[in-house]
Amino acid sequence: MVEVRAERASKPVAAIDCGTNTIKLLIGKLPDVALRESRMVRLGQGVDRTGRLAPDALERAFAAIDEYAELIADHGVERVRFCATSATRDSENAAEFTAGVRARLGIDPEVLSGDEEARLAFAGAVRGLTLSGGHEEPLPEPVLVIDIGGGSTELILGEHATGPPAAYSMDIGSVRLHERLLGGDPATPEQLSACVAAIDAALDDCPVDPAAAAAVIGVAGTITTVAAGVLGLPAYDRDLIHGRVLDVDAVQRTVDDLVAATRAERLALGYVHPGRVDVIDAGALILSRVLRRTTVASITVAETDILDGIAWSLVT
Repeated sequence: MVEVRAERASKPVAAIDCGTNTIKLLIGKLPDVALRESRMVRLGQGVDRTGRLAPDALERAFAAIDEYAELIADHGVERVRFCATSATRDSENAAEFTAGVRARLGIDPEVLSGDEEARLAFAGAVRGLTLSGGHEEPLPEPVLVIDIGGGSTELILGEHATGPPAAYSMDIGSVRLHERLLGGDPATPEQLSACVAAIDAALDDCPVDPAAAAAVIGVAGTITTVAAGVLGLPAYDRDLIHGRVLDVDAVQRTVDDLVAATRAERLALGYVHPGRVDVIDAGALILSRVLRRTTVASITVAETDILDGIAWSLVT
């Protein structure tokens, strides 16, 4: 479906994607991937309210980065790129985080603009995506990539060969909206209405029109978690999720179920990571509202995302 360029790293490269909720690591001689790691550290805890990275959130993040530094050294990595997204863009004490990363990895984190974040997510989503279930035909274009993070959501509309001509980052994400608007367990109808209104307002202002998409790819933890629910998986399984084509109506039903569930009920679902249990309601609502603005009947789910885009940027 997507032409993969022949460049290959002579030595392993390492990509780190530090988001609002999760820090992820990829190491490999691309296109071969030696390992992927993910730690839910909730770096963006309280940032929307206080404007600062909380001390305990920094402690969790630095503990994960210490682990990653050891893995990077063990694999003889040649080049490292550390990209930080929404939480560090929004925090007053970002310098403290930068100093901690530099002390552990010897490099400064790059605080991505929303547009660059979107473009890397697009590149990661479309490169090497193989559809499962016997679907061998290329996706019709243009393709809309939906990337829902903890603090922001990116919509990217583009074509495989030319890259994304339209990309936009909205300040709505699973952690941000949950902390701001969804305090109930489960959220009350009034809270849900307020959350939907906030999402719709952001989409109204978004210059990327979901209705223009001929196909949709969904990436990142909110969407892959919803996909696991649609598939009825007893536990999260990356291999069973990547490349699956899901009926939009089935996705909407799963979103409704997750939003209506209590925290304890979500925790009992084997496919929902404990670190995502409380905020999946807001993230799922974002997915639902975006899909309602499309004209597609299905969505393709990719486990390749911005992390892969960061890694490929080191060798292409």
